[in-house]
Amino acid sequence: MLADLEFAYSPVREKVRDLREYLDAARLRRELSDIEEKVADPAVWADAAKSQPLMRERKRLEGLLADDEELARRSDDIGAYFELAREGGDEESLLADLKREVDSLSEFAEKLETKTLLGGETDPLNAIVTVHPGAGGTESQDWAEMLLRMYLRWAERQGFKTEINELQDGDEAGIKSATFTVTGEYAFGLLSGETGVHRLVRISPFDSAKRRHTSFASVFVSPEIDDSIVIEIKPDEIRTDTYRSGGKGGQHVNTTDSAVRITHIPTGIVAACQNERSQHKNREKAMKMLRSRLYEFELEKKKAASKKLEDSKLDINFGSQIRNYVLQPYRIAKDLRTRVETGDVDSVLDGDLEIFIAGYLKMRREGGVPVPITDDDDL
Repeated sequence: MLADLEFAYSPVREKVRDLREYLDAARLRRELSDIEEKVADPAVWADAAKSQPLMRERKRLEGLLADDEELARRSDDIGAYFELAREGGDEESLLADLKREVDSLSEFAEKLETKTLLGGETDPLNAIVTVHPGAGGTESQDWAEMLLRMYLRWAERQGFKTEINELQDGDEAGIKSATFTVTGEYAFGLLSGETGVHRLVRISPFDSAKRRHTSFASVFVSPEIDDSIVIEIKPDEIRTDTYRSGGKGGQHVNTTDSAVRITHIPTGIVAACQNERSQHKNREKAMKMLRSRLYEFELEKKKAASKKLEDSKLDINFGSQIRNYVLQPYRIAKDLRTRVETGDVDSVLDGDLEIFIAGYLKMRREGGVPVPITDDDDL
């Protein structure tokens, strides 16, 4: 049993060593010292555009140093456990404790490895996620609601907070659209690879003949930017519409025109919010979402000269999907960019997205290009 644990711990120990080399605590301390010198200047605090990025960087460096210390502490503890086990202590209880510590360190190292892949400017920010069904009526609307639940469950697993900003129910089942905010450190970086078209193959619960159906839904993720990033929105460039919030009925239905939809006329970008009873609060949140989407729009223009953000979105149909979820005639979830796949589709739909997120981030770091997609590439 001890030999088995030592064998199982070997790759974990190597991963911890590689992570600590990558983190390079001495370098992190030097960078943190430079940041501390800058924030000590009173002039910095007079300019939020300068101080807030510095504070975010200081927090990031402090977090990475704490992670390095945690790796060292846990590794030392496990080393002490192994020494005790070799000396012939209470083997049964000791080995149980040792296995638990090894498993815990392995999980911690996996999450930290993913975190080290998040180096983009907007990666640490909160995320605003929008889900839309493709053509197909009830089938696609139901699939969109399944995706909404998947991401909300993922956020719950991560300890992130979520808030539904807009939700339009489907005619019979599912949803016509949903927008929600995920609040937590690196929420946008972790979810950034989810933007694209998601394809579901299953026996339809809405088909009395029990035939197999293919459904599509799109996901779009943008960072929730803060006040340190300047996005100018001129009053004469926006149109604000108010409407009555929808819902399934009952006491929560809003009977006043408090829901707000704001359209940025030059770009056609729309943001809406209906979850507050106050029209003022809904407008405030919708403006925040609009600023985030305009920021993403500007980033896209830098990447591709004058190319609008909407141009980068894929059609919600065959040949444009980033991930397939097949429930019939077999079970598999497969990312078509990274080739990461798993047969445990139920866990994926319940929010277990770690392997897909890590796979995308590794591809991004290595400068990988998404592989070509063919109609049969989900098999």
